[in-house]
Amino acid sequence: MQGKYFVRVINSFKNYYVTNATFLILANTDICSMEPTTSTHWENIYTTKQAHEVSWTQAIPALSLAIIKAANLDKNAKIIDIGGGDSHLVDHLLAEGYTNISVLDISAKALERAQARLGDAAKKVTWIVSDILTFEPSTTYDFWHDRAAFHFQTTAHQIEQYLKVVKKAVKGKLVIASFSVDGPQKCSGLSIQQYDEASMQAVFERIHCKALSFQRVDHITPSGAIQNFLYGSFELA
Repeated sequence: MQGKYFVRVINSFKNYYVTNATFLILANTDICSMEPTTSTHWENIYTTKQAHEVSWTQAIPALSLAIIKAANLDKNAKIIDIGGGDSHLVDHLLAEGYTNISVLDISAKALERAQARLGDAAKKVTWIVSDILTFEPSTTYDFWHDRAAFHFQTTAHQIEQYLKVVKKAVKGKLVIASFSVDGPQKCSGLSIQQYDEASMQAVFERIHCKALSFQRVDHITPSGAIQNFLYGSFELA
């Protein structure tokens, strides 16, 4: 890994800030707000399973790409993919000419896989290892994309913390994709929160997000199962 790095130890927990053009690791000290096994769970998933063995894999994230294109962003707009893991969204955004992309995931292994797939192109991306609930953004983003993390927030505290992070991090538009009320009740063995249009809008209205549109789409998993997603597009007022 190139570039400078700084390691700080506080109360026996380590905060790693590893920075160069491509890589940043954040581990917030507020460990109590995290599910105790969440990080371990996802590291195990991305260590033991390949892309074709997990339900969320998309070769072409068509709806996400269409929503981002419709946002009419500048090519240097700051775009962040929350819970991006080894998703192919970043590949397609780079191919479309976007130059200021960040990918955040709780699993370092997931991001390592994406970087290996991209090769030299990975140097054009900022990679952030962090739990979304303890993410402390050092910048604000023009577009926030989350097809992975939001619906795992199943308690009032988790949802409130997620909204606090969004309000701090976003200065433009966001798209949130979750399992709909017609979708699964669990993902990767973990409980999730299902949403319909009204309930998702009610959540994001709490931080004065204007709802722009909602779309439901059936995702076909690599095993052939059908999962119904709700995509909500918002703008932070």
